[in-house]
Amino acid sequence: MKTTLLLTCVILPFAATAAEQTFDFKDPKGVNTARFTLDAPLETISGNANGVSGTLTIDPAKPEATKGSIVIDAKTLNVENAMMKEHMLGAEWLDVAKNPTITFTVMSLEDFNMSGQAAPAPGAPKGSSMDSVTATANVKGKFSLKGVEKEIAVPATVTLLKGKLGARTGGKMQGDLMVIRTEFTIKRADYGINPKAPTDKVSDDIVINLAIAGASPK
Repeated sequence: MKTTLLLTCVILPFAATAAEQTFDFKDPKGVNTARFTLDAPLETISGNANGVSGTLTIDPAKPEATKGSIVIDAKTLNVENAMMKEHMLGAEWLDVAKNPTITFTVMSLEDFNMSGQAAPAPGAPKGSSMDSVTATANVKGKFSLKGVEKEIAVPATVTLLKGKLGARTGGKMQGDLMVIRTEFTIKRADYGINPKAPTDKVSDDIVINLAIAGASPK
């Protein structure tokens, strides 16, 4: 997916900033992870993927111009059972050889709300910045999986952490952080992921969970 993930909703936390800003979600620490769960009556399958990348560029003055994408490297999808992993990556299931990425591309957002401290607290030292600002929204976008692209809407929470990149990188980089959290469900059959598999063992519902950080160095 052109990760533009769901992130358009971050416009709000940046209402206090003036310039266009880009956040990179290819995490040098390798911590960013996508998780998935299929909870069927006879079996629960869960796993993760650490191949998360993508960028989001926002301009508070032109929220409609927000662009970007969140991309997952399908080859990094993993489950503990080795045979199950082989099947999952194979042609009948995800066919990652032909479909190497999973992408969400943002189209629009609605129903957003903002909370948090938008300015330094009274009595804070001169030059202090906000600790954090959080925005929530329903984000509409294009989700691409196994060569199938569908428009979906997902809830997202985005937190801006001004000046916290240094704390996360041990001082190696300075700048801002953006943390995105979302959980949504897609249908396995909608994307041609072995639709004949029995739903009592392999749920048709795939729950996807993201909690990822993007960096904007300065």
